[in-house]
Amino acid sequence: MIHYAEAHDLTLSLLTGAGFAPERAATITEAILLADVWGLPSHGLLRLPYYLDRCAAGGYRVDAELTTTEDTGPLVTLDGAGGLGHWQVKAAAELARDRCLRYGIAAVAVADSGHCGALGAYTLPLVNAGLAGLVFSNGPAVMAPWGSNTRLLSTSPIAAGIPVPDRPAIVDLALSAVARGTIAAKAQAGEPLPEGWALDAGGEPTTDARAALHGLLAPLGGAKGYALAFLVESLTGGMVGPNLSADVPDFFDADSNHQPQGIAHLVVALDPRRTTPGDADARLRDLAKRVGDSGGRIPGGRRLLPAEITGDTPLAVADAVLADLRARA
Repeated sequence: MIHYAEAHDLTLSLLTGAGFAPERAATITEAILLADVWGLPSHGLLRLPYYLDRCAAGGYRVDAELTTTEDTGPLVTLDGAGGLGHWQVKAAAELARDRCLRYGIAAVAVADSGHCGALGAYTLPLVNAGLAGLVFSNGPAVMAPWGSNTRLLSTSPIAAGIPVPDRPAIVDLALSAVARGTIAAKAQAGEPLPEGWALDAGGEPTTDARAALHGLLAPLGGAKGYALAFLVESLTGGMVGPNLSADVPDFFDADSNHQPQGIAHLVVALDPRRTTPGDADARLRDLAKRVGDSGGRIPGGRRLLPAEITGDTPLAVADAVLADLRARA
């Protein structure tokens, strides 16, 4: 366990030491730690050593700049030049916010980028402006098409932010049965996997986390999950690129650390004030109330928002991860 303030200082120091400009290092730090605050350790500090190693090997360009390759007004395409994804997707979300407030709808694509952590973080600039948002990304192939054992699809993460008055709803999930970072955490801890999460390289069910890292993840919801993963792959690797997931270097393969990942991201924003002749805020508030009155809760409703995080907020981070990071400081 580590408190937020110490984790922030440690992460910021390591990222600036790796060559990131202070402002970008701060953005990356906030995104990484938010994942741990939200109870998503597979995308938090667990990933930082891998980011640092890939940066040192040249797989992530610390000096990358975002450049605009297409701009129609509501649709913008950016080239990430092989940079780390956190700061690039946040910039894309902020641009989508600004364009959506002007046009009522906006989409911003980021091509040739890197891993960006938990996608839910990038809905915040949108919901904070009263907008609904969707975020998609691809990554290394870890799932097979339904009926196959050939790795062609990533975990196909999606996120959605709904501007429910008083507290936004934030959906953040992978379309695999489990996030691959969770498999990595189990492998690092030497813990077995629950049955049904993964297959080994030969396509056989396995509870061995290390075998699963080199094998396949099962899709969430079987054939339906595969269909949704195909949708995400089409919107990212297919329509943005440059790489389909099958061509993205494996995040956990140290031998590929020198290779740019070429990951694609897509942010879509909608202004609910322009999608209805009535009062969307009132209906969203009513929906949230009905959910609560039924005994349920809105997605992400219990997660701390950035303004609610303090220096004393505890983060549950594995001792081995903390020891690695402190040794690098």
